Amino acid sequence: MSALHPSNFNTSSFQLLGFPGLESAYPWIALPLSTIYTVVLLGNSTILYVLWVEQSLHEPMYYLLALLTTTDFGMGLSTLPTVLGVLWGHRQEISLNSCIAQAYFIHGLSIMESGVLLVMSWDRFIAICNPLRYTSLVTGSSIIKIGSIVLTRSWLLTLPVIIRLRFLFYCRPHVLSHSFCLHQDLLRLTCSDTRFNSFYALGLVIIILVLDSVLILASYILIFRTVLTVASRGERLKSLQTCTSHILAILVFYVPIIGLTMVHRFGKHLTPLVHVLMGHIYILFPPLMNPIIYSIKTQQIRKRIRGMFYPERS
Repeated sequence: MSALHPSNFNTSSFQLLGFPGLESAYPWIALPLSTIYTVVLLGNSTILYVLWVEQSLHEPMYYLLALLTTTDFGMGLSTLPTVLGVLWGHRQEISLNSCIAQAYFIHGLSIMESGVLLVMSWDRFIAICNPLRYTSLVTGSSIIKIGSIVLTRSWLLTLPVIIRLRFLFYCRPHVLSHSFCLHQDLLRLTCSDTRFNSFYALGLVIIILVLDSVLILASYILIFRTVLTVASRGERLKSLQTCTSHILAILVFYVPIIGLTMVHRFGKHLTPLVHVLMGHIYILFPPLMNPIIYSIKTQQIRKRIRGMFYPERS
């Protein structure tokens, strides 16, 4: 009888499903995924290094880029052990505490990235719509304050719903549908009352992700309206080019989220493998693409990286 006690469930381990139906192909899947993780970690650490050593990039807008890059680096690092553990070593077991910690980092970092993208849209809005006040409004101290709010919002608001997972009764087979732990994945394995988690998570999505996206959209509507009032076509293009990297970063972040939401909402008939692939795209696509976007679109970063590999001879 003691084996059925809730505490025994709560201290037991979970099995990560990995890629269902493709177990025999794990070595072939592991190679490209290992390459992607290598690019994610090296790419983001390189951007951080360049931002640190390049004096011309010690400006408020690049502090935001550093925060975005740190978030992407953390997202890659938080999922790497379990994903590659499943693929390379068939280590599919994870303890409840480790699973909850991983879910906390994944969801917290997602909220943090949304917040950083919102602040970056504010930066672009001030630069284009109110350029005379840019240097007085967007300062190093203001970015530090806003960045602290973004960090606090991400980690504190995520905490209650994640802590609650530790006290739920997991009565169903302990098999998770991904190679990493997500809040909703753990929630479907419990027989406890999940109304708090369900409503809180929904509120979090609406208040943060939806509100952030609406505010970002509103800022760009105002930006485009301001740009259209500029008489010179060249000046219009120059203004829009300063937003290109940020617009691409927004698409890279929000398109996978929309795709994953659509799959979960309307893709009940799809195979589990589709859900797994969408989950990996949601986790890995932004941290993979953002360093590429900013290294291509930012001249100082591109020049510094080129100099690292092809140093000029005196």
